[in-house]
Amino acid sequence: MSSPTSSSSPDSVNLLDADVVIVGGGPAGLMAADLLAHAGRSVHLFDAMPSVGRKFLLAGRGGLNLTHSEPRPQFDQRYAPAQAWVGHWLNGMDGEQVRAWAQALGIDTFIGSSGRVFPTEMKAAPLLRAWLHRLRHPQSGVPVQFHMRHRWQGWEAGLQVFARGEGQAPLKVKAQVTLLALGGASWPRLGSDGSWTALLSPKGVDIAALLPANCGFDVLGREGAGWSEHFQSRFAGEPLKSVAIRMDSSSADGLGQGRKGEFVVTQNGVEGSLIYAASANLRDALQQTGAAHFELDLLPDKSFEQVLAEVKRPRGSRSWSSHLKGRLGLQGVKMGLIHELCPADIWTQPQALAQAIKGLKVRLKAARPMAEAISTAGGVTEGALTPELMLRQLPGVFCAGEMLDWEAPTGGYLLTACLASGKRAAEGILGWK
Repeated sequence: MSSPTSSSSPDSVNLLDADVVIVGGGPAGLMAADLLAHAGRSVHLFDAMPSVGRKFLLAGRGGLNLTHSEPRPQFDQRYAPAQAWVGHWLNGMDGEQVRAWAQALGIDTFIGSSGRVFPTEMKAAPLLRAWLHRLRHPQSGVPVQFHMRHRWQGWEAGLQVFARGEGQAPLKVKAQVTLLALGGASWPRLGSDGSWTALLSPKGVDIAALLPANCGFDVLGREGAGWSEHFQSRFAGEPLKSVAIRMDSSSADGLGQGRKGEFVVTQNGVEGSLIYAASANLRDALQQTGAAHFELDLLPDKSFEQVLAEVKRPRGSRSWSSHLKGRLGLQGVKMGLIHELCPADIWTQPQALAQAIKGLKVRLKAARPMAEAISTAGGVTEGALTPELMLRQLPGVFCAGEMLDWEAPTGGYLLTACLASGKRAAEGILGWK
C-alpha cells in the first residue's frame, strides 16, 4: 500500500507496509536513515514534532559543537563507565570521521582553542538543510520518506501504531525492521520526553532509570536553605570566571586535582560548563548519600601562600572589600560568595579566610529537573542489546542515540556518540535483514 511522503498533505492511509521504520528525527535517526537509504533500503522516518532535528538546531544556536579533536583513546574515556561500549561505535565514526562527514555535506569545520570542533559558519541550520536535501534527493539509493506529527504508541497486534493529528485515525505500520531513536528526557518541548520507557519496559527490555546529565544544581546555603534573598537579588545570573572546582581525589572525571573554567550563579544554585563537567559525580553522590559538595577556588592562578600573605597584609583603615579587591582582585560575585557561605567571624581569621578563597565549600541540595538538563543518563542498557544494537527481547528492533544507557560531557562528545550509534545500528540492520 502506498504511503504519504509528508504528514502535511492529506492522509487517509491507515495501514502502511514498510521496509525500514525509523522513529525519531534526531542525529542518530537521521544518520541511520542516511546510511540505509544510500544502501538502497526504503526508509520511513517518523517524528512527533512538525520538523526533524529540533534539539540539534537549539544546541547549535550559540555555535554548533560538532565533535572534539581530542585523540583516542582519551576521547573514549569521556564516556566512562560506558567507554568500551561507546568506543565500539566510535570505531565506525569518531571525531575525524564526523568532520569528514560534515565536509561531504559541504560544511567546512575548524578546531577552536579548547579543541572543540565547529562548522566554519558556527551554525547548525546550514548543515541540517544540506543533510535533509541529501536524504530527500540522494544521488544514489532511495529517498527517505518523512512523516511528521506522528507520535509512536508502541505495538498493537504486531503492528506499530502512530497517533496523528486531531480527527485522524492512528496510522498502523507493518515494518520489516525498526530503529528506535527516541532520545532521552531532556528538553521535552523539543520532542524527547522519555515516555518510550513505559512502552518498552513491559516488553522485558532492561532500562536504567533516566537521570539528568550536564545539569545545574540547587545549593544548600549556610542556613540550610538556598541562596539568601540578598545574594539572589544582587548576583543571580552573574558569571564566575577564572575559577576552579575540585572534588575528592577519586573523582573519575579528573576533577580531583581541580579544573579551571567558569559557571553561572542562578536564582537557586549554579549551572554552566564547569558545573556540567562535574555533574555526573555530583548527581550520583546526591542520589547515593543525599549530600554532595565541591570546593571552589576563587583564585586558581595564585597559590595558597600568596593569598595568605595578602590577607595578612595590614589593611589600615580600608574595608575588607577594598583590601581584597586591591591586593587580590576579589570583587563582585566572588566576594558575595564569601559573605554568603562563610561564618561572619571569618574576617578575623586570616588562615581560614585564605582557605575559603582557595577552597570555598559549596554544598548542593539537588540536581535541577531533568527537563532543564542538556542531556540524560540512563536508558536501554548494554545488556538488553546485541553488539549490533538490536533488542534481545525484540528481534528486528534496534535502538540508537540518547535513549541508550550512556552519558558524556559537553564538548562534542554527545553529538559524536549519537551519530556513531546511528551508524552502528544501521550497519546492524543491513547485516540482519
